[in-house]
Amino acid sequence: MELLPHEVFGFIKPYIDVHTLGITTISNLLKDCGYQTFIAPTAISEAIVNINKLNNFSLLKNWIITNNITRLGFSYRLDPQEACEYFCRIYSLLKDYKLFAENGGILRGIFFAGLPDACRLVKKELGENFLVFPGDETPIESLTMLGVPQSKLPHDICQNSNYDTMRWNFAKELISSEKYKLITDTNHLGYPEAGTNKDSFIARLNYCKEKKRLPLIRVHAGPYNPNRIEAIKEFTSWCKELASKRLLDVLSIGSSQLTQSHFGEDWHGLPNGGGVPINSELEYREIKEAASPMLVRTYAGTKNVPDMAVMHEKCLNISWHALSFWWFCEIDGRGQNTVLQNLKEHIETIKYIATTGKPLEPNVPHHFAFRGADDITYIISAYLAAKTAKKLGIKNLILQNMLNTPKYTWGVQDLAKGRAMLKIIRELEDKNFTVSLQTRAGLDYFSPDIEKAKIQLAAVTALMDDLDPDNDNSPEIIHVVSYSEAVRLATPPIITESIQITLSALYEYRRLRKLGLIENMAYNKDVQDRTTDLYEEAKESIQILEKYIPNLYTAEGLYQVFKEGFFPVPYMIDSQNKYPKAIKWQTSIKNGGIRVVDNKGNIIRTPHRYQQIISQNERAY
Repeated sequence: MELLPHEVFGFIKPYIDVHTLGITTISNLLKDCGYQTFIAPTAISEAIVNINKLNNFSLLKNWIITNNITRLGFSYRLDPQEACEYFCRIYSLLKDYKLFAENGGILRGIFFAGLPDACRLVKKELGENFLVFPGDETPIESLTMLGVPQSKLPHDICQNSNYDTMRWNFAKELISSEKYKLITDTNHLGYPEAGTNKDSFIARLNYCKEKKRLPLIRVHAGPYNPNRIEAIKEFTSWCKELASKRLLDVLSIGSSQLTQSHFGEDWHGLPNGGGVPINSELEYREIKEAASPMLVRTYAGTKNVPDMAVMHEKCLNISWHALSFWWFCEIDGRGQNTVLQNLKEHIETIKYIATTGKPLEPNVPHHFAFRGADDITYIISAYLAAKTAKKLGIKNLILQNMLNTPKYTWGVQDLAKGRAMLKIIRELEDKNFTVSLQTRAGLDYFSPDIEKAKIQLAAVTALMDDLDPDNDNSPEIIHVVSYSEAVRLATPPIITESIQITLSALYEYRRLRKLGLIENMAYNKDVQDRTTDLYEEAKESIQILEKYIPNLYTAEGLYQVFKEGFFPVPYMIDSQNKYPKAIKWQTSIKNGGIRVVDNKGNIIRTPHRYQQIISQNERAY
């Protein structure tokens, strides 16, 4: 049914699913189009889990009628079978109680949002024409699918869509032409140390910078095989195959959880999950040998972190170390360390890394974004990690910028967020401290449609190049996420093709920009204004933190930032309620970015929120 002028949208989800960003996103988009929306309160979310229980359906029914809801959306992004069962049960009850318009009821439409497999199950149950949202829709596509007329689409969404549409059309043409298949060799190995035990990231970076052959290419890879020994052999074979292509500079070992948490221990009876199950120094050495002339890196440990770093240095001549500071511990289930213990171990590890002269990658801001943090937190968390590293003696920092995180972020906002982060961290640079930008696509960005995913990979590469479009040496590193990410593990042929797409898109996009056939986003006023706003808000907020927490750049100081709620993580599961101040803040998509909001959906500026936290703490003492 086509939308009437005064439609009212309601959104529901089971309370056990903490993924609320999709609901808040579409709700805000519809509000911008002039429609009234309601997101179900906790009581309704709890009732949905046991909808057949006495009075639970009545709660939902009364909520729909009381708010005059005419369009009902249901979201569940966990188990597909559960999603289908929950939704179909509710749909059936709505029909039984004659709540749909064709039976004289109030509802003129209902739709489902979930994982692709869940959407397929719902369509199988309710018909191929049933409206579902598998999650790879753009804001414009979502609104159009819901029946919003073109005349009601907000101006700023259409403006952003022009930039994203331009990149999409560029990428689509590139993939259709198959030009990318002509990419064969990056020619990055012309310096004396290449492929030897003296090889290093810095040596390769400097050589490629001098020869104007950047970016360096990194991928994260590893097969899944339940047989540990066979898995190691298969990965060694992958290493040799990838090395032979001469397209990849840095191979990140996709090591298993047990490798990170129980290295060198007896694994009998412990679940390993996915990833390469490396459990000895000899296996690491064999992988390094097979991977040459590629450089190699791997995950840090989740306990005994300093000792693991020493071992990685000794066995892999690791290209650079990566540490997640607040993450990969008790709060995300990746390790047993408390947050404070984790920070202390990471501080000690950074001191060791500084003695090796190797770079450090703070694997930080996107982990906050995964848990619902706002764009300012993304920038500030990266800055605090970078300045801590510099204070502890690190000379080369690799700054990772994960784009499309969350995937609802607009392209122009991604540019602004990335530029603001890069600008504020580059202010730390001096003769003893340099920053190398590493860009990548988001973890949940890619469509399960393989051909669409290839186009997305080329389109996000264009976005990477627009971060610093007048600098052919930026980004210095591209972490290539393979186009198969949403459906299957990336094998060497898929990895190779993904690198070819990335490099071809980069070269072609730069060529078109130099010819004036696409806009130079360095001069786009919307992006410039957004960048300035983010930079100034982040800068002011950092100054507040530095004044309030004298020992900010220590384990204790960084822990205080998290515990007191300066970094909001509304989607973090805190089952033991250790960090109530961190999870209490709500975030929402606003003007294409993620902001902290109050109960009415109004933006709370970060300096104001920080002052609120400080005032509350001072009153408590």
